[in-house]
Amino acid sequence: MTADAPLTRESFRRLHPISTPRPVSQLPERVWTDEDWDRIRRGYRARDMDEKWNVFVEGDVLFLHRSWTGRGVYEVSFAPAAGRGMKIASAVVEADGKRYRNMGDEYDRLMMELVISAIVLGEPAAELRAGLVELTARASGTSDLPSGVVQHSALGLRTES
Repeated sequence: MTADAPLTRESFRRLHPISTPRPVSQLPERVWTDEDWDRIRRGYRARDMDEKWNVFVEGDVLFLHRSWTGRGVYEVSFAPAAGRGMKIASAVVEADGKRYRNMGDEYDRLMMELVISAIVLGEPAAELRAGLVELTARASGTSDLPSGVVQHSALGLRTES
């Protein structure tokens, strides 16, 4: 496989589909450019233990799996946006609390966009990262969570290739 060849389901050692899908009611409003969509369609493979996500596309559906367990967390359906680019039309998240600790639709909306932006596209995504820390602090009732720990726990790192 060449560096530009898209990752597929077969590119990963073990993947487990979402066992109990729950629709996500809040979706990111971002429209990804055609160039972004081309990059998203190539997917992303975790390269070391500090990376948390494996991502691939089948048709217009983006699959986001945790890298260590192979468990599916999100399935994100894209559709053409008015004009150009692609937008998220619908998404489901794992609802089985033993497989994924869900923190609500606002968190899921943010995480989907954050994984796509920061991990797959390699964008800084500073505003999204700050939102992750804020939502996590609010959910935990703790205002002094170290942002680096929160980000690494949920998002992981992105190794530059």
